[in-house]
Amino acid sequence: MTTPGRHRGPRPTSRRAGGRRRLVTVVLAVVVAAGATVLAGRVVFEPAAPEVARSRCPGLVAAMPVRDRMAQRLMVGVDPSRSDSASVAVDTDRVGGVFVGGNATTILRGDTLPRLQTGPGGLPRPVAVAVDDEGGRVQRIDGLAGSIPSARRMAQTLDTTQVRALAAERGRAMRARGVTVDLAPVVDVGDQPAGSVIGDRSFGGDPEQVTEYAGAFAAGLRDAGVLPVLKHFPGHGRASGDSHRGRVSTPPLEQLREVDLRPYRALLAEGPAAVMVGHLDVPGLTDGLPATLSPAAYRLLRDDLGFTGLVVTDDLGAMRAISDRYDLPAAVLAALRAGADVALWTYDPAGNRTGEVLERLSAAADAGQLPGSDDAVARVLAAKGVC
Repeated sequence: MTTPGRHRGPRPTSRRAGGRRRLVTVVLAVVVAAGATVLAGRVVFEPAAPEVARSRCPGLVAAMPVRDRMAQRLMVGVDPSRSDSASVAVDTDRVGGVFVGGNATTILRGDTLPRLQTGPGGLPRPVAVAVDDEGGRVQRIDGLAGSIPSARRMAQTLDTTQVRALAAERGRAMRARGVTVDLAPVVDVGDQPAGSVIGDRSFGGDPEQVTEYAGAFAAGLRDAGVLPVLKHFPGHGRASGDSHRGRVSTPPLEQLREVDLRPYRALLAEGPAAVMVGHLDVPGLTDGLPATLSPAAYRLLRDDLGFTGLVVTDDLGAMRAISDRYDLPAAVLAALRAGADVALWTYDPAGNRTGEVLERLSAAADAGQLPGSDDAVARVLAAKGVC
């Protein structure tokens, strides 16, 4: 475990930085002992058996420059219409994850995304490649692999065994195209009209039904080697409004405990999964902040529900529940300080701000303003099978 304070990693060095040779030698020794390789000044990770990976994780994180640690905590939206957009993001900014949204499928064709997993010199470079393929209104590979029903339709027409098989088939189709993470299933409990922000994206208004069907969908993704992401914590299904358009409030925390949190209590123990936190104001919990920026929301997930896995934010760049109040670098920093492991934002055609975000995060880490960050990086690496 890390303790609050400065988290200084070795800075990148050039061949002419003779005064830093001793530091570089020490770093290389740590990295090689931990089971990774340094090429062109960066750490290239190599997968290991779980028992080996867990023991080497602190050494891997400690050997990484601060900027690279911060980059592991980002999931950056890329242009799905450009085959090179993900590789540019990974090669230039060394981000730990990319998100493919939108309807274009150029980036999902051929070996564009699978090639992200290979770094300099042909060594492994684990990159989380995410889509939000739920079925119904929210699909990303339907143009390539066919359409699947919405969550509500699945619950109405299929049993849980069939849903697991459907999700496994879908997961294999994603994996074949280089996708490793699906921002699904939706675990929100709700029976609002189909076209509302959650609507038919929910498996229903009964917490037990949501638990069974979302659990089956998540299990199918795991069967295919895709990490499921349960969303939108702590519960968007009965919220007032659409967080894409502005501030949204949920029922009070005690009501969430009785209904919306019940699927999480069951599903978090069923197998590997990440959790996405939504931009939700929760009376009695977040004090007017969206949950993504509220330390209390992360304590609810970590302490009350005992979740030890990866926690991802909803989109910090284009959803007005956040963007109306925070500029992107400030929102990312606030989310990571609050307790998120990974900050996500979607592709912005107006320009790439990843470098700006990384500068802000690196400065904050150097100033001791991101306590627990090394543990978060370790969870990111663990979710990718590195440690």
